[in-house]
Amino acid sequence: MTSSNPVRWSQLAPLWAFFKSVTRSFTDRRISLWIALVGLVVALLVTLVWLAGRYEASQYQAELERDAADAVSDIRGSFGRHVLNLQSLQAKGVSPKFWQSEVSSMLSQNREWLRLERRDAQGAIVSFVDSPLREPIIDARTRLNEQAEIMQTCLRAKRLNGPAYSRSYFVPQTNGLGLEVMELCLPALEQGVHVGFTLLTYGLQDILASQLGDSYGRRNEISFIEPDGTRLAIHGTLPRAKRLFTATQLLDLPGNTLVLRMDGRRAAPDLFPNILPALVTAMSIALVSVLILLVKDSRRRLKAERDLADALAFRKAMEDSLVTGLRARDLHGRITYVNPAFCQMVGFEAEQLLGKSAPMPYWPPEMVGEYQQRQAVRLAGNAPPREGFESVFVRQDGSRFPVLIFEAPLINVLGKQTGWMSAFLDISEQRRIEELSRASQERLQATARLATVGEMASLLSHELNQPLAAISSYATGSLNLLQDPQSHVSRSTLSDLQMALEHISEQATRAGKVINSVHDFVRRRDQDREIVSPQLIIDAVMPLVQLQAHKLQVRVTTRIDEQLAQVLCDRTMVEQVLLNLARNGMQAMDHPNCLNRVLTLQVKRAPSSLSHGWLEFSVCDLGAGIAPDIAKQLFTPFFTTKSEGMGLGLSLCRTVVEQHGGHLEFVPLTPHGTLFRFTLPTASEV
Repeated sequence: MTSSNPVRWSQLAPLWAFFKSVTRSFTDRRISLWIALVGLVVALLVTLVWLAGRYEASQYQAELERDAADAVSDIRGSFGRHVLNLQSLQAKGVSPKFWQSEVSSMLSQNREWLRLERRDAQGAIVSFVDSPLREPIIDARTRLNEQAEIMQTCLRAKRLNGPAYSRSYFVPQTNGLGLEVMELCLPALEQGVHVGFTLLTYGLQDILASQLGDSYGRRNEISFIEPDGTRLAIHGTLPRAKRLFTATQLLDLPGNTLVLRMDGRRAAPDLFPNILPALVTAMSIALVSVLILLVKDSRRRLKAERDLADALAFRKAMEDSLVTGLRARDLHGRITYVNPAFCQMVGFEAEQLLGKSAPMPYWPPEMVGEYQQRQAVRLAGNAPPREGFESVFVRQDGSRFPVLIFEAPLINVLGKQTGWMSAFLDISEQRRIEELSRASQERLQATARLATVGEMASLLSHELNQPLAAISSYATGSLNLLQDPQSHVSRSTLSDLQMALEHISEQATRAGKVINSVHDFVRRRDQDREIVSPQLIIDAVMPLVQLQAHKLQVRVTTRIDEQLAQVLCDRTMVEQVLLNLARNGMQAMDHPNCLNRVLTLQVKRAPSSLSHGWLEFSVCDLGAGIAPDIAKQLFTPFFTTKSEGMGLGLSLCRTVVEQHGGHLEFVPLTPHGTLFRFTLPTASEV
């Protein structure tokens, strides 16, 4: 028993050594990771502390810059108010005695004003007043030394017609000290004429004390300096043992530029400010938060991947169910994607099409060149029309079919174009339906032509009554002249017979033209149109109008504007329209209650709402008017209010006017009556 234990321990020793080495290795690695983590955290904290100090210093500097800018703005505003006060003093034009009193009051209110002078146009001193707040510091010797600078400043003010400032200069005092002063020269004008100058002497030290001392001087040191850094005037004090911050701003004045320097001292941030505990706590929270966010982000990524897989499956199912063919090409024209509908459309498998470039296997051989040229235009970057274009493809079995193609740029997630996406519609069935519709339309047109023939037959019987009645009337009158036993052949009788025969011939010709025009209308060809003046159209219908007017006791008047253009129309049909409208107007006045029976035919230029190349023909009667229920269907074919009428007159009149491009309408008149009017194009408009 005892001899077996050493054997067992000796057998376990290598395993124990291996376990110890693994444990030591694992412990060393974990310690290294913790050391690295702690080092990163310490480095991060040091960086944050340093950045916090830099940020705090930048805040101090930015605050000082703002104070300097505000100080310059305050000084500039103060100078502006001083100029306004001096201009107001000049405008008063007071006497010298009152001027002395007024200036003394102004000097006592402005500490920075040292002296105010009144000079003539040549620059000589007329009068002056020194500040009552201090001993006079300007004497005749000082003025003599600076006379050249003062004159130059005043000349500049005169040229600018406004205030001008001199360069600053030092005025020594008896106690060994002195002041840096600056002159303001303001020209004086009376009724637009230059009469002199007002010269104001500033003390730079007093400007800083009075304008900026209360608001900025308590925590900053303010000074005017020269560009080389030499201080001209200074105000305020700075505490020691603090970090110095400096800001400078330019005070740009007419004729002079001063530099305002503002020095401020702030306590510099400590090496370990009070924010360190907060940063450590924040970093701990941040590390835990980052771990939580990483777990959530991992879950979101898994969910996004699942959603993406579902979206891809949904898109695949949707593309497989489409009847529209889809094809994608890269920028080199190679096919990168086709959907099942496109493969079924052209009869090729997807593997046979992917990677293919021009010429495509579904292109007609004789149109390969044209299709390659069109594809080259697309690849050059020219966008295709959004409404699509038609083309012809060849299936694998050799049959051809028309397609409608829509193309658009293929843009990736970065907004960069990677190719072209095309959609294809097989329009074979659409073309077949269009052919059937075209054949049906032709049959409908043939039926409409047959209906038009019947309508024109009614028109002939309706419209030929008046020419035939006129021929009968003239023939009866001629026979009466020849059969009258009391009459004898004379020159007047022969003249009447000749006139009657001419009218018979004219009405017969007119009836023939009506038949020809209706025949042309039925055959659906352009009717013969001619250029004719409006006066001739009115004159042609007046004899027939006068015949019916005499029978119905109607007075006919005509109004034709001067210098009207000629119209291009089918003269016979337009005369028939006028005759129908005139006859309807006279019949509307054929009742006992109508005492004032006047029919007016008028031709004038169309209103301004139409183009200038149109004329308006109108027929106006003073009848009872048209009832509202009748007005709604007045132009309906076969609608009539007359027992012997056929209801075709107004319908055909509107058809004739619309064939000329015009418009026929009616307007009720007050207190009674109706106005029918229609438009015709002039020869210049056509």
